Amino acid sequence: MLHRVRVPLVEPFRISNGVVAEKDAILIELTTSDGVIGWGEASPMSGSFYSSDTPDSSWTALKHRFVPALLSLGHVEPARFHEFLREQPGDQFSRAGIEGALWDAYANTRRVALCELFGIQPRAVPSGVAIGIFDTTDELLERVRRYVAEGYRRVKIKIQPGWDVEPVAAVREKFPELPLMVDANAAYTTDDLQIFRELDRFQLLMIEQPLAAKAITEAGELQSHLKTPLCADESAESLAAVELLIKHGAARIVNIKVQRVGGLSEALSMLQTARAAGLQCWVGTMPELGIASAQALQLAMHEGFSFPTDIEASSRWYVDDVIKPAIEIDKRGFIEVPRGGFKVSREKIERYTIATEKVVS
Repeated sequence: MLHRVRVPLVEPFRISNGVVAEKDAILIELTTSDGVIGWGEASPMSGSFYSSDTPDSSWTALKHRFVPALLSLGHVEPARFHEFLREQPGDQFSRAGIEGALWDAYANTRRVALCELFGIQPRAVPSGVAIGIFDTTDELLERVRRYVAEGYRRVKIKIQPGWDVEPVAAVREKFPELPLMVDANAAYTTDDLQIFRELDRFQLLMIEQPLAAKAITEAGELQSHLKTPLCADESAESLAAVELLIKHGAARIVNIKVQRVGGLSEALSMLQTARAAGLQCWVGTMPELGIASAQALQLAMHEGFSFPTDIEASSRWYVDDVIKPAIEIDKRGFIEVPRGGFKVSREKIERYTIATEKVVS
């Protein structure tokens, strides 16, 4: 069963490529022959300003391609299905959603936590906050104060041409010891070298995705001029992409987003390859609703991740969530998975559903 839901954001989220005011996501409910239910989430950003995938395209791909393909395979292990998915072109978010549902059903069948299926030891996950673009520096500083007071262990601020050195300088002046990073969402070119040299003096943890996704060689050249590590986000769309980043020295850090890379299996392979090459990694988000966020948390427990995740409290983003309890951070800035895990709330799904589709074999 496919459920398309729309949940309002607490406030609009603005990055260099656009703005969103609600979360439009597709929830995949998978029922095994034994009656065990698994949930997944396909969660591209609306408006295609982050990627070519959209909620509309994911809905179509799931309905007509991926769900029928899964049903036609009969009994299947999640790892085997990952190999099948790798042969399918595009639609990374759809693949992540349906693979997530399959892994969830498999974990529920075996009555173990998802992390255990990957040999990951459970632990509390440190959380960092991502802050969008505002009209004034005062608004930005107010948000930084708020989230630092709530305990977030790292702050990321979005930048774009005309909104970069000045707001970063203001934040660094007010918070000289704050673990701080910036995210450009591919808004710059190599002609902007001077801006990055100025940013280089603020002791940033990293500069995330400064150049276009395919500008791998150029990113390697930019990194050679900077002390601050570059972090690949949109450029790190697959295992093959990570191998290319390594070859060209285009990043020292990789943001691994389960949704963007097509699922948990690909994300884990990317982590292993990046770490073997000496790159550091962390788990990013789109952001997603609670189903995908809870699954990404299971991955983020892996000891190979070096920085706080972008997974945040549900209330940071949404007026509500589709799981219970909601995701929360403690006063130290960590997320603890509750005993018994997070449960899907059918009542909340029904409240925010705008379309459903039942797909049977």
